[in-house]
Parts: sequence; C-alpha cells; structure tokens
Amino acid sequence: MARTYRIETFGCQMNVHDSERLGGLLERAGYEAASGPDEADLVVINTCSVRERAEEKLYSRLDRYRGAAAQDRPVIAVIGCVAQQEGERLLERAPMIDAVVGTQALAELPALVARSAEVRRAQVDVTAYDDVSFPLGVAVRGDPVKAFVTVVEGCNDFCAFCVVPYTRGHERMRPAGEILAEVRQAVDAGHQEIHLLGQIVNHYQAPDIAGCDFAGLLQRVAEVPGVRRVRFASPHPRHVTAAMIAAVRDLPQVCKHLHLPVQSGSTRILRAMRRRHTRDDYLRLVDEVRRNIPGITLSTDMIVGFPGETEADFADTLSLTRTVGFHGMFSFKYSERPNTLAARRIADDVAESDKGRRLLELQTLQKEVQANLLRAMRGRTVEVLVDSRSRRRHDEYSGRTTGNTVVNFPGEQDWIGRFVRVTIERTGPNSVWGSVTTTEGQVAHAD
Repeated sequence: MARTYRIETFGCQMNVHDSERLGGLLERAGYEAASGPDEADLVVINTCSVRERAEEKLYSRLDRYRGAAAQDRPVIAVIGCVAQQEGERLLERAPMIDAVVGTQALAELPALVARSAEVRRAQVDVTAYDDVSFPLGVAVRGDPVKAFVTVVEGCNDFCAFCVVPYTRGHERMRPAGEILAEVRQAVDAGHQEIHLLGQIVNHYQAPDIAGCDFAGLLQRVAEVPGVRRVRFASPHPRHVTAAMIAAVRDLPQVCKHLHLPVQSGSTRILRAMRRRHTRDDYLRLVDEVRRNIPGITLSTDMIVGFPGETEADFADTLSLTRTVGFHGMFSFKYSERPNTLAARRIADDVAESDKGRRLLELQTLQKEVQANLLRAMRGRTVEVLVDSRSRRRHDEYSGRTTGNTVVNFPGEQDWIGRFVRVTIERTGPNSVWGSVTTTEGQVAHAD
C-alpha cells in the first residue's frame, strides 16, 4: 500500500503554489494524497511568518501530537517561512517534528523525510539555494480553473516591517521561457486563468530574453493559446511603468484589476517603513491608472499602528482610503517580525489598544466604501468566469469579474470553467448576486 500525505497550508498565494508543487514531488516519490485529515502517513505544514497569528497556528496544530509516541503519529514536516526563520529552534519547542525545510530547500523534502526515517533523527535544511526551480508539470493544482505560476522568488526591497527578504531570500527571476512553458502546460491541463506570482511581481526582468520586462512578460503570457485571463500579485507602486499600464489596458486577457499595496496613507510613516513612495506619489499613480484604464478596480494592503504612528498619521490613512475608493483591502495591526529592520531599530511604541481601535475604524470605513461600490453594480450585466460551486447552496455557483468582484448566481455544474453574463440584482458587503442571461456558446436574445 502506498504511503499517504497531507499538506496544510497557511499564508499567501505563493505558499499555496509551493504546496501544489510539493504535492507533485511527493507523488513522484510514491506517496498518494490522504483521503482524510487523520489518514496521512506524512503531514506537511506549510507555514507563514508574515503575521504573528500565522506562526501560532503552526504550534496549535502541532499540539495535537505533543506527547504521542512516534508509532502513534504521522511523520511531521514543517516547511516554509517559519521553518526558514526558526530552523533547528523549532525542534526545541516541538520535538515531534521530523523534518524542517526552508523556503529555498522545498525540493529536498522527500529526501529529507526519507533520511529522517533512516537515521531516526530530525533533518533540517534551511540552506539558501539559488536554484529554486521545480520540474515542469510537477504541480498538483487544486483549482480546476486557475493556475498559479511563480515568476519572481525573493525580494531585495527590505521594507522595514517585512520579513520576506529574510525568509524567501534575495530576488531571483525565473527565465521567461520556463514561465511560458509552465503556462502552456497549465492551459493544456484545462486551466484558463493564469495567476503570475512574485513578491514584487512587476520588478520582473527576464534573464533569458533581453529587454523583456513585466509588461513584456504579460504580452507573452497573453499570447499563449488557451489563456483566457491573466492576473498577478503583488506589484509594488513604485515599479508600475507606463508600459505595464498600457499592457493591462490593451491586452484583453489581462484582468482590469490592480492590487497596489500602499501600507499607510501617511508620507511620514511610509518613509519610516522604507516604502520609497509618498502619499502623493501613490495618489498620482492612482489617477494615472484610472485615466488610462477606465473602470479598473483597485485593492490594497494597509498596516495600522506602525511604530511612531500618531492619530494624525492614522487620519491620513483614513482620508486616503476615502479618496481612492478601494474595491478591496487587506488590513492588519502591526506586529514586530523577527530580523526585520523595524524590529532591530524602532521601538514598537503604539499601544495595542490603539492598534485595535484604529484597525476597527479602518475596516468599518472600508466596508462602507466597498458596499457603496458594489451597490453601484445593481442592474449592470457583467462577464464572469465560473470557478466554483457554493458550499452552502447546492444550486448556487460563483465566479469573478475581470475587476475581481465575486458574483453569485444559480447555475449548473458544467458551467465551471465557462464564461457567463450575469445581471446584478442585489449586493452584499463582499460580493453580489444575480441571474445568468447568457452562457458561453449561447447567442443573447435582443431586448
């Protein structure tokens, strides 16, 4: 009987894609996916250290194995950012771990698990390998419609709050030829929407094609036969070029949505964060994007309570949120992360109560902004790529517009992976509902 595995993933889209690739490597090594959460011979926990709560999820998950005899529990491997950050220290807090594998050593996981069993001792590899490539086609993709494709690994920007350069390593660009080969393989497997991933995805410069920047990569990906939509995350505002804006505007396959992390509305705090853009820079960029791409939707990331943030600084964040009108926002309280510039150089001097109050106020404002934007969609007919079935209603399906709005509607199983046109009838705080007027392959009737 084949050994079985289960991968539990916390954190960002890059972690999700790393888990997809690791699943493929394990299956090549003779494992099969476990049928249930308690059926696995090998449990792999893919960790995130961007926020403190994600680390605690790891230790909470491991607590269930604490005190169990080795023969009564699965083999346990901890991988990803917390593994890279903590290394052998994880074994001190959680001695039941059999393998610790850093972000740049993921391809070594099957060998390390085998070695651990052979010598009956935990294996640790947090080596900073430059070559982080995986075999083409190895990923076990969990989504029938979307496919993640990494284009940039690591980051060189060293924003003061960010742990990524310390856990993901320095910036490495994948060859464009390798990226396009993976896109073609994903399309051949039925995936119509390609998500390009990178810590600063729009900093991309192809190492194998002279002059191919991120705009050039978008052009090449859009030209792959069978690609119906292209999304990407996350661009940095200061690397948005005129060519990139033109590519988003002119390429039909590229979705008309930009996630532009701003992090704060205060220029003073942005300077302390080492973001290298000001509030006015960001607002000028928003104006340029909207002038060139009418109807585009914008989303962002925001941190409240960064060291030194005053009530006036926070007021700047609220006013920027009102001014821009984001369709979506990921907002967080600042928490000190290990090894970062802020942790080493700046005292975390904002009271936790102030952080909590500010976060609630920001999220309340964003809900109001978002609800107003969604209400404005009532009566409109939008094109949606159907990607999933509702977990709560057996006859309800959902998908996203080019602007990344979630649309719910009565549908059929064979619509997944197809485009439909939906007339919006009602809206909620995070998504909208409507009725399908046309499905792909049908001819719409004249009104």
